[in-house]
Amino acid sequence: MAAQGRGGARGRGQTVSTRPVRFVALGDSLTQGVGDPVDDGWRGWAALLADGVGSDERPAVFRNLAVSGALSRDVAEDQAPRALAFGPDIASVVVGVNDTLRRTFDIGRLTCHLDEVCGALAAHGTVLLTACLPDPGAMFALPAPLARPLARRQRAVNAVVHALSDRYGAVHLHAADPVWVADRSMWSADRLHPGERGHRMLARSFHDLLAARGLAHGRPPSTEPDRPRPTRAEALLWLATAGTGWVARRCTDLVPQLLRLAGDEIRHWARGTSARLDRSAEHALSAALAALSPEPSFRPAGARMGE
Repeated sequence: MAAQGRGGARGRGQTVSTRPVRFVALGDSLTQGVGDPVDDGWRGWAALLADGVGSDERPAVFRNLAVSGALSRDVAEDQAPRALAFGPDIASVVVGVNDTLRRTFDIGRLTCHLDEVCGALAAHGTVLLTACLPDPGAMFALPAPLARPLARRQRAVNAVVHALSDRYGAVHLHAADPVWVADRSMWSADRLHPGERGHRMLARSFHDLLAARGLAHGRPPSTEPDRPRPTRAEALLWLATAGTGWVARRCTDLVPQLLRLAGDEIRHWARGTSARLDRSAEHALSAALAALSPEPSFRPAGARMGE
């Protein structure tokens, strides 16, 4: 890891740090752990991963700063300063889906926010964890005119995450794989957040990537759930209570905009000019990436990434 602490002798000329491995998680409800309930709230993939990052000699100290509903702006303005003060060796930055569900979506602003966060952490020698994610339209199985705008937005977000992951040498997980998306056993009742099995698979996948680079020294997280999968009645009850509140908050902001986007899709489809919408999104993405600050001259210590 980048950070060094007190060490003890091990062999000739070698020292081993005994400073705990500091792991901080930034993001939204996915990283907060929604979909993986425990007695006192949510657990989630990041907490599951934390147990396998450290070792008996260097245990992990974990802090989860993720908040349900967080946007890339919230991560940049609120979570990142707290993460930097923690002095992390490893930091996960997984955010962007909520941005795609807002009428204020702007790929340029999102790119600036994520570049600011990743750049600040990497400059301090922190190893970054990132992931590209499936688009909400596919997860909700929305009709094509509604799904296409969300898919276009999520493709742009994923392209930004790929670019920044390469730029800052992040450990990058491809979590938008169609096989993963189609496996219903991985997802919770709301079809947007992973269930316990899904969170465990995310944790195990990140652990495998870290271990391959000598950056995870504990046992890998188990992929087998601790609890039985919720029954259909339990899933419906969740959707009718907590799930209803989530949908209501999102619909107030998103639905008018989504209906407008769907209207644009239908009009362009009727005229045979749908490709214009794709080109417009591609131009916005290209401009956002072109506006990034000059290529950094540093890489996180101990990281040789670029997945």
